Amino acid sequence: MTNNLRNIPIRNALISVYHKEGLAPIIEQLAGAGVQLYSTGGSLEYIRNLGADAIPVEDLTGYPSILGGRVKTLHPKVFGGILSRRDDPRDKEDMEHWDIGPLDLVIVDLYPFDETVASGASHSDIIEKIDIGGISLIRAAAKNYRDVMVVPDKSLYAEFLNLLQSRKCQTTLSDRMYFASQAFKISSHYDTGIFRYFNKDINLPAFSYSLFETPVSLRYGENPHQGAMYFGQAGKLPKQLHGKEISYNNLLDIEAALRLISDFDRPAIAILKHNNACGCSCCDDLVTAWEQALKADPASAFGGIIVVNRPVTEILAHKMDKLFFEIVLAPSFEQEALEVLKSKKNRIILVYDQGLQLPGKEFRSLMNGVIVQDRDISVENVFSFTQVTHRAPSKAQLKDLVFANKLVKHTKSNAIVLAANEMLLASGMGQTSRVDALKHAIEKARENGLSLKNAVMASDAFFPFPDCVELAHKEGITAVVQPGGSIKDQLSIDYCNVNNMAMVFTGIRHFKH
Repeated sequence: MTNNLRNIPIRNALISVYHKEGLAPIIEQLAGAGVQLYSTGGSLEYIRNLGADAIPVEDLTGYPSILGGRVKTLHPKVFGGILSRRDDPRDKEDMEHWDIGPLDLVIVDLYPFDETVASGASHSDIIEKIDIGGISLIRAAAKNYRDVMVVPDKSLYAEFLNLLQSRKCQTTLSDRMYFASQAFKISSHYDTGIFRYFNKDINLPAFSYSLFETPVSLRYGENPHQGAMYFGQAGKLPKQLHGKEISYNNLLDIEAALRLISDFDRPAIAILKHNNACGCSCCDDLVTAWEQALKADPASAFGGIIVVNRPVTEILAHKMDKLFFEIVLAPSFEQEALEVLKSKKNRIILVYDQGLQLPGKEFRSLMNGVIVQDRDISVENVFSFTQVTHRAPSKAQLKDLVFANKLVKHTKSNAIVLAANEMLLASGMGQTSRVDALKHAIEKARENGLSLKNAVMASDAFFPFPDCVELAHKEGITAVVQPGGSIKDQLSIDYCNVNNMAMVFTGIRHFKH
């Protein structure tokens, strides 16, 4: 068995760190074991203040720190000691010829680049936090993990101290390989942070720079037999106040709910099931909004997710508590409301930040790759509408058309939304035919005893034929909003004109697959 596969004792160590919290017991352990320490600048002073001895790197290299500290360790005496392969005869010959000693341990961390950017520091200060020597030392030691142990971050100090104590200042191959993997994870994140700073306009999805984070285990995937994890900025997820662990499906519903509610400025409540709204209402009185939202489809609301864009009061909580639901999201809860809602031990209660900026890009994995697109942030209003019929929508109809168009944007295609008085009456979603989506919505409204007389209709894409407006007219619907853009738009316009219906075009399609 070669030396590479045995425990390797630590005899020589290079320590040059920015963060020193938690380092003292490691220094004491190494010094107590007779390890020769080499260090630089503030780290050297720190080690000596602990009463341990250390040799300045300048004594090892024969060169002082130059260029204002930009060059301290970039020297063959340092990198040769790290990169030399202990069992390679040619490396041994070079080491002897150039009088280079081996380094068995490298404890080096990186300048706080991301923290400096977040602090609002000047460009010149940020540039100085791009680590050169540190990242090079970490990569070199990680590359030569068969012979060298690397500790690349303060988050690993406690784990490394435990290893020193349990192994009596020796390391195994598996130890070194594990710490090397952590080193490459940290260096990958560090370089990505720098890339993002220099490419601010690219606006990469959070996932693309979050693999370095410890993944959050989810309760299960789409189905209980599927495992699932969340990679990302877990600290920016809504804060959980109560309930069971979040699952994959829960996260999908949470994001869908936040995207939908973010389009509403007025007090609003929405009930979602499988990422689609099955109830929604805007009303200054949230209790009334809740009652109206529930009317659209109480059967589907069972087991759904509720999202509110105003604080939840005790009165509203008592109303909600009558329904079985999995999740409730709100910007805040009155203490009395929390006590009511916590009565169900598994109910997930989440507080979200209304100022949270959702990513400008979204992506989906497929075909062994990823597709990325701009998030659909278009929200049309009355000024976005183009009247295409003789009849103009009334002021009340315009308000309902804006409301319905917001909902249809967040409904799976092919999608139709029917609404009145800023209340969702029914919707049809995920159909292969737009007319089938409308038929489904009409049937839902009938099931729940909701009249469509003088209601409005929103479509996520254009009507290729006039069949949808014909069917809508027969049900008493009087105003329509759609993107337009079909070569047969005029057929639908003509039908509306003959039957005294109002129709507006937005010019914006909202497919959601």
